[in-house]
Amino acid sequence: MTNQSTEALQSFKDTIRKIKSYEEALGVLYWDLRTGAPRKGMDNRSEVIGALSADQFKLSTSPELGDWISKLEETSVYAGLTEMEQRLVAETRKEYDRSVKIPPKLYQEYVVLASQSESKWEEAKENNDYAGFQPYLEKVISYTNQFIDLWGPKATRYDTLLDQYEPGMTVAELDHVFGGLRSQLVPLAAAIAQSPHQPDTAFLKQNYDKEAQKAFSLYILEQMGYNFEAGRLDESTHPFATGLSPGDVRITTRYLENDVTSALFGTIHEGGHALYEQNIMEELIGTTLCTGTSMGIHESQSRFWENVIGRSRPFWDRYFGELQKRFPGQLDVSVDQFYRGNNVVQPSLIRIEADELTYNLHIIIRYEMEKLIFNGGAKAADLPAIWNDKYKEYLGITPPNDAEGVLQDVHWSGGAFGYFPSYSLGNMYAAQIADTMERELDGFWSNVGNGNLLPIKEWLTERIYKYGKLRTPSELIQSVTGKPLDPQHLVTYLTRKYTDIYKL
Repeated sequence: MTNQSTEALQSFKDTIRKIKSYEEALGVLYWDLRTGAPRKGMDNRSEVIGALSADQFKLSTSPELGDWISKLEETSVYAGLTEMEQRLVAETRKEYDRSVKIPPKLYQEYVVLASQSESKWEEAKENNDYAGFQPYLEKVISYTNQFIDLWGPKATRYDTLLDQYEPGMTVAELDHVFGGLRSQLVPLAAAIAQSPHQPDTAFLKQNYDKEAQKAFSLYILEQMGYNFEAGRLDESTHPFATGLSPGDVRITTRYLENDVTSALFGTIHEGGHALYEQNIMEELIGTTLCTGTSMGIHESQSRFWENVIGRSRPFWDRYFGELQKRFPGQLDVSVDQFYRGNNVVQPSLIRIEADELTYNLHIIIRYEMEKLIFNGGAKAADLPAIWNDKYKEYLGITPPNDAEGVLQDVHWSGGAFGYFPSYSLGNMYAAQIADTMERELDGFWSNVGNGNLLPIKEWLTERIYKYGKLRTPSELIQSVTGKPLDPQHLVTYLTRKYTDIYKL
């Protein structure tokens, strides 16, 4: 490599590190905004976030960065780069080509809007006030459409958004996958509904002390291998994880005093995200590869820990006694009753509290609505009615108000259109990874039953976590399981599990 090429590589890396520094600072500001920042400071905080985001955006779209990327892409230079450097150049090129099409002023306006919109959503959800939130959502949709026009639509306008969260994913493929899932899961749900062996769930709905819930959540995080010297657990309206760096990965949960498991499963879910971010290899720190390779793969880890592990019978064989100690006299049921009660299949209004089977129908509803917005021209004013109609069609229930309907998720307020399919993709990836792990990891379920969860975390670290974004989603699932994504693993997993629980 020539001196000129070496200088280009160093300048390129220095700029990437600076962009990551902005990203970390913004991550702290966002986390604070969602976990207790005073409401009167929210508008000013949004302006600060907008200003810093604008500076970061200017760096990531600077002509100098474009020149360095072009220099490093030259055949003779590219061949001399390490695997990590080649991947970093390729990823940066993709993001650069997208971002450079957006005028900086437009981007800053959007960031400020998104921050204000998220705060307004939180207030609107609390007060069941969709009308107050609607103008913000209209603007977020309008800006997103402007971005699609600037980027250039793919096969459909919505394809352009999907690619941001799951590279290479298309409407055509999702229509096929979701159609297949729906055709197999709806009959399974119907058979479950007709089963005479319905689990008892009454014992779950008592007044459970919030501090005791928190203590048990912290205990389970520790059992999973979550590093508290590199993270913390806080409370928020909507649970989330923020990966600032492998040394600082924060998670939140939401406590319901009349539900002993809602916060727990939310904590385990976000803990799965956190384990991914905490265990990325050190060499990737300070680069844009120091994160999950896609939201689908990221969700596979949260869903794996929450559902495959956290809702399994071996898990509760080990931990139910521990939970009973935290709530003396309140959980006077057998471990089998508790396990079955926490795996009940029943249509529900709230996505994050849905069972494993019907959860996918919640995602399909949101996916179809996002297609209607960007491919069909649906307006913000139309969304509550569309939402209610689809819940009636898919789940047989109608939300009594918008807070339990169209306002329940934070995603649209911040412009995260195209994100929702990642959750079901995560379920599919998780089932396929679990199938491989059952065959490859000696004593997998006995480890879970003994509370020995660290070998599972180590297996996932070696095959998934440490690579960050070094491998694409398709490369990763192929290397871990030996084949491309196959949704049938999810159907097989759910059928096996619920046939046993409901004695079908």
